[in-house]
Amino acid sequence: MNIFRIKKHFKRRWKRWRRAIWTISACSIVALLAWLGVPLSDKLEAAMTREEPAVLETLADLQTAYDQVPSKEFRQAINEADQVRMVHLNKIYTCGEESQVLGKMRGKEIIELQNKHPDWTGHIDTGGEVWFDHHIEDLSDICKRSGYIGLDAKGNLSLFEGPPKDEKVMRTFFQLDIESMESALPEDVVNQIRQGIRIQDVEEYNSVLSTFSDYAATDSQKAMKLN
Repeated sequence: MNIFRIKKHFKRRWKRWRRAIWTISACSIVALLAWLGVPLSDKLEAAMTREEPAVLETLADLQTAYDQVPSKEFRQAINEADQVRMVHLNKIYTCGEESQVLGKMRGKEIIELQNKHPDWTGHIDTGGEVWFDHHIEDLSDICKRSGYIGLDAKGNLSLFEGPPKDEKVMRTFFQLDIESMESALPEDVVNQIRQGIRIQDVEEYNSVLSTFSDYAATDSQKAMKLN
């Protein structure tokens, strides 16, 4: 069995308990900040520089919830110019993205659409067209069908459509310290990442990234933690 699937099963139960504990803690922090009248975004920015994974995960979820509140500026711009605009939906998955054209709509129709989908965030591009972003904690169809994580020719940990040998890179994560990785990990695990690890669900995707982030080259690792 794939080593990352075994790891995933052992982590599931602990993850549930850990998430519950930190959710309660994060909600307490939010309540305290509200009582003090301190903007959440300022505190989130400071908290996101810390290295405790569970805190980062919970506060990131809270930040997403805040970001999903419909933008007053976006709605105001749509209402003030009740014109026909082309509307797009960009589905941003944990692994992969998909875009589709929803068609032309008047301002009122655009606002009604966002009211029906409050988790969508919208913006108007330079051409006057409307784009909605829908964040989905899942794999896109293409990732489910043929997603692999492996090494590109330059030693970057990357997401591929198909095995790495096909060289169809969809996303590059970070540069790996190959020497450090090879000296620390079992040979079979190193061979797996060189041949490409098939990604079949979000937990396995996150598990692979978490495992190999320990061997990111210094500059890349810093950048990853800041994103």
